[in-house]
Amino acid sequence: MCRVLAYIGPEVPLESLLLTPSNSLVNQALDPEHYPDLQLAGWGFGAWSEHLLKPEDPLLYRRPMAAFYDDNATHIIPSLQASTMLAHVRAAAYDSKVVMVDENCHPFSFEETPWILAQNGNLPGWMLLQRELLQHCEDRYLKQMRGTTDTEFLYVLLLSLLEGDSDQDVQRAIERMIALISQAMADLGLPALTKMKMALVSPGRIIGVNVGLGHQGETNPAGDWKELRESAPGSDDYALSMLLEPMYLLVGRHVPSDGTSYDFEACDEHEASVAIFASEALTDDEDGWSHVDFGEIVFLERSGDHVSRTVTRLSV
Repeated sequence: MCRVLAYIGPEVPLESLLLTPSNSLVNQALDPEHYPDLQLAGWGFGAWSEHLLKPEDPLLYRRPMAAFYDDNATHIIPSLQASTMLAHVRAAAYDSKVVMVDENCHPFSFEETPWILAQNGNLPGWMLLQRELLQHCEDRYLKQMRGTTDTEFLYVLLLSLLEGDSDQDVQRAIERMIALISQAMADLGLPALTKMKMALVSPGRIIGVNVGLGHQGETNPAGDWKELRESAPGSDDYALSMLLEPMYLLVGRHVPSDGTSYDFEACDEHEASVAIFASEALTDDEDGWSHVDFGEIVFLERSGDHVSRTVTRLSV
């Protein structure tokens, strides 16, 4: 499936996140550690920086090609730095039905909201599920849809359910979204494994979500993802392992280097100035990385030079 990477902290070169780590996001497009397929269907990032002419808005870059084939990456990224970033490489089925255009690449960014979103997941049958779900969507977000992906529709639905931008508001909206999707699947007789591992990002904030539904649309699928991963790719058990696997989290500090090595290290939380939420650890050995387990939501926020972390279980 897709790969997600979100960062908050001091202004750092984007290449220290996207290019130079041993398991950088661009490298994950070619050789993901926890997924057997290449990520060929596009990529992109959104970044905020005080050095941009419009620092209040994200700089958005999206291209419908494999990140490791994008010749712009090695020319543009080394010239940029950011204090908040959300990046994504897109996986899709290898067939002619996949629409590869800028508008289908993550992250998604709409007007009238501070949040941008990227997802490692899928909502099967989402075009049919819209029969039940469109009634919960606000016109001001629906009319901004430009692509043909389930993630952009989930972005519309989630924004429409938000009653505010507090952590509590976002958690309630996520829980409500899962409940509505599960009910719509039941009402239409369309139960399916649904993965929603997503990052919702605004300046200085990351809300990371690891949630989904089982093969029968159940909200509490169970299993050991490592044991299930031993099944053959394409099997139901293998798909369930992809649903239940954790997301990765580093809460630490920035360690400036010569630009050719990894620039972050874990530390005690009271000293933390950096947070990274990702589908995979950016380092091969995963030292210093913790997990956001299935069914959990993590709230990361930067205040001054400090980053705080709160992890809770979702009530779904």
